[in-house]
Amino acid sequence: MRHTLTIYFLFFALCFPFLKLSASEKLSEIAIPLNNWMSQRVLSYAIGDIIEQYGNTVTYHDMPAGDQWGAMQKGLVHFQIEIWQQSMAGQFNRMVANNLIADLGIHQVVVREEWWYPEFVEQVCPGLPDWKALDQCALLFAKESNPEKGVFYTIDWDYQDADLIRSLKMNFTIERLQNEDQLWRKLEIAWLNKEPIVLINWTPNWTDLHIPGRFVEFPSYSIECETDASWGINSTLINDCGNPKKGWLRKAGWPGLERANPCVYNLIKKVDFSADMIADASSFVVFDGHKEKKAAKRWLIRYQNEVNKWIEPTCLVNI
Repeated sequence: MRHTLTIYFLFFALCFPFLKLSASEKLSEIAIPLNNWMSQRVLSYAIGDIIEQYGNTVTYHDMPAGDQWGAMQKGLVHFQIEIWQQSMAGQFNRMVANNLIADLGIHQVVVREEWWYPEFVEQVCPGLPDWKALDQCALLFAKESNPEKGVFYTIDWDYQDADLIRSLKMNFTIERLQNEDQLWRKLEIAWLNKEPIVLINWTPNWTDLHIPGRFVEFPSYSIECETDASWGINSTLINDCGNPKKGWLRKAGWPGLERANPCVYNLIKKVDFSADMIADASSFVVFDGHKEKKAAKRWLIRYQNEVNKWIEPTCLVNI
């Protein structure tokens, strides 16, 4: 459920007055946002465990991705370890340019976010993954309540899917689900029954390891697609292209973090996720069934060698 930033700020101000300190004061209580996709949650717990080894107290706060930006600007949360280009670049770039948040670096991994379908769908919809073939098969993805249009399942993230459908004149409608659990439940039912489905997905993710599938290939992305209606297939509307196929994954933080807690700041700067790291973090919960904190412990064990490279020994305390 989406909450306004006003509610978050009031809650944090009342419950966590330590967060009002200035950037010149020592910060020993670190607040980490938890968003609504699994790898971000598990990896946040994993990094939080390291921060506790540095002698800090760590608190975790559930919030939609859209609400974390103002909280990070004000120091109500202190960093975000997964900023995905397609769904978050606009807000990230604006706030970094205005020095409202700090850019804490880029991960090595290349990411993609796009419409996706399980591989078996190609048996009933020839021509996939081309978007034109998908549109010709639209009725395969329809629901009984609206048999004339295919359904694309997504969550409340900042994509331009409605613009895409309109500009490419696709015979699809959008159904927005409340969270990732509902999305994967839709996929599980379709997978078990071999029913056609198209939904938002991303890579790296648990599906890379367990459910073969492909992204829909829309017209290739260009920055002009977002700003110049005359650029693409539709000469009167923007966003007539797909998402970037080779996107970035970045980190950001409260502008005062470097001065207030250099050990945590430098840790986040060094954190560098690979594709396997992200896919496993999600898979440990969604597929293997672990609780999020247990998955984080398992992840730290599996990637101990990589994690050790991020840790500054002088920051560790005896626990």
